[in-house]
Amino acid sequence: MQVLSRRQVLAGSAALAAMAAVPGTALAATKLRFADVTTADAPRSLALTNIFAKEIGADYEFQGYFGSTLFKQGTELVAVQRGNLEMAMLPPSDFAKQAPEFDILGAAYVVRDADHLTKIFESDIGEDFRKAAREKLKVEILAPAYYGARHVNLKGSKKVSKPEDLASVKMRMPGGESWQFLGKAIGANPVAMDYAEVYTGLQTGAIDAQDNPLPNDKLMKFYEVTNQIVLTGHNIGFGLLLIGSNVFDKLPEAEQKRMRDVAKKAFAWSTAEYIKQEKELIGFFREKGLEVYEPDVAAFRDYAQKQYLSSPLSSSWPKGMLDRINKV
Repeated sequence: MQVLSRRQVLAGSAALAAMAAVPGTALAATKLRFADVTTADAPRSLALTNIFAKEIGADYEFQGYFGSTLFKQGTELVAVQRGNLEMAMLPPSDFAKQAPEFDILGAAYVVRDADHLTKIFESDIGEDFRKAAREKLKVEILAPAYYGARHVNLKGSKKVSKPEDLASVKMRMPGGESWQFLGKAIGANPVAMDYAEVYTGLQTGAIDAQDNPLPNDKLMKFYEVTNQIVLTGHNIGFGLLLIGSNVFDKLPEAEQKRMRDVAKKAFAWSTAEYIKQEKELIGFFREKGLEVYEPDVAAFRDYAQKQYLSSPLSSSWPKGMLDRINKV
């Protein structure tokens, strides 16, 4: 058995120290597996792969899995909590399954637009939600990501001007009580269906309608199997970029701040892209033969608010939170 001399030991230690001084060479980069339901070419996905992944530094290896290729929609949060996944992008309704106070963020006509969303999470309201995620879910919210205003996209030629016009319409909504109630709150008959199955569902008649931001309608080519888009603007589509506390809490405070700042920078870019697309897409859909029009939004808003306030769902809303959000 060969015995190393003191000189050899010191030389080896020096080599290790030299390697540690070079980022990404001494220790393996921290793996950040990320899962989302949308496509890899969506603005929010490009923001993560082209901005976030590059600017968080060489100490991290970001691995993006899009289109529900790694985990089925609705299972990502538990995967993060179990350590099978490091990061995900989830709507408030997914948080609400374990922390009901998040329900208010997904209610119809609560978040008004992209600017309002940013202001909410930069205020003490945002800190309240981050604290709830930390304490109840063991995840850290890095930043909100705007997807666009959700509108009703449906088959047929019947004009929709008020909620009652959607009474017999089978409209796909994501699974979960909050999403299903959102469909009811605007007058439709909600049907739970995975995002990846919506195109076929519309094509075969399993559903009559779906609701999504306009960029999603184009990406998923829903315009090929529908006839009209009703600009209800009933919900601001957004996700919250999260990372498991078991990963985030180990980072130095400066690294935590940098990760937050880079996430905000990435989504500022994608928000601008979504807003630009929304303005352009109305013309695109009309060129494809769809009728695009605005209904009586005030009627939809009044109807939705009455539905929520008379529902047990609003009982989970933190006291005074709706007023606080409205004042932002």
